[in-house]
Amino acid sequence: MDPLSQLLGGIRAEGSVVTHAVLAAPWSIRFPDRAPLTMVTVLRGGGTLVLADGACTELIGGDTAIVRDLEPFHFADHPDSLGRPHTEYEIACFAEEACETGDLSGIAWGDDSENATVLVVGAYHAPARRHERLVRALPPVLVVADDTDLCPWMEAAAAAAVGQSAGSQAMMDRLLDWGLVCTLRSWFEKAGAEAPSWYRGVNDELVAPALQAMHARPGVPWTVASLAATSGVSRALFAKRFAAVMGRPPLAYLTEFRMDEAEELLCTTDLTVVQIAKSLGYADAFGFSAAFKRHRGMSPSVFRTSTVALAPRLMPSRVGG
Repeated sequence: MDPLSQLLGGIRAEGSVVTHAVLAAPWSIRFPDRAPLTMVTVLRGGGTLVLADGACTELIGGDTAIVRDLEPFHFADHPDSLGRPHTEYEIACFAEEACETGDLSGIAWGDDSENATVLVVGAYHAPARRHERLVRALPPVLVVADDTDLCPWMEAAAAAAVGQSAGSQAMMDRLLDWGLVCTLRSWFEKAGAEAPSWYRGVNDELVAPALQAMHARPGVPWTVASLAATSGVSRALFAKRFAAVMGRPPLAYLTEFRMDEAEELLCTTDLTVVQIAKSLGYADAFGFSAAFKRHRGMSPSVFRTSTVALAPRLMPSRVGG
């Protein structure tokens, strides 16, 4: 499995609700969830994302933005609207019962206006350590301009969901999953040197086979020679190329990845330290514990007791406005 697929594993949308909103300016929509990841797709209309620190990003029809911010943020018709009297709406996606909305009086629902602002919004927790690693690889806001020809199709799907036609809920949930993956892939492909090393490695013909092998089977006693053989090149060429693309030697990357996987297993399973050590290619718990403490500053047992033993259930997106 490639690193991006692995990091996205387990992130799913369930119970999403998509609506069309006709808003009379000046207006803003507040998102108070403090979600690690929020995806906003503008199908029609537009506005400005305003983060807690005041940073602004304009979005127009066809744009998809992913916001990485643990503070509430706004989507407004204009950033100046937040500093003057205006109508503020609120949508909270992580409510226990359902997606809670603030006072929505004054919003006309439907798609019968050319001035409609149509959004699809998905908010995602990052319950597992691997999801946090994905979040850390992203800027505060990334924007991908999509093919606007796709928007009418997505809007039709949204309208079907609002109408609660057969299968529409599952369709919108999967649409959000698809949108998140496609948006991240598009951004990573365009990011170039700013993309994380594990993504650059997947796109390198020489590094990719070894990188995927490490991620698929971290418990194998890999050596530089065996990884080079996986990539079908000499040891010297492989070591040089891997370090150039990934920013560190092959075995250093492998150890770091194993420590990331160890954190995941310590937080989300009841496997013993001995079992985890063996699954990650360590001969005994002592060697594994020494490596973990060297890289994480504490023993595996202390790390486990200092964090939540089992990650909470993923509470993904509900929403739109």
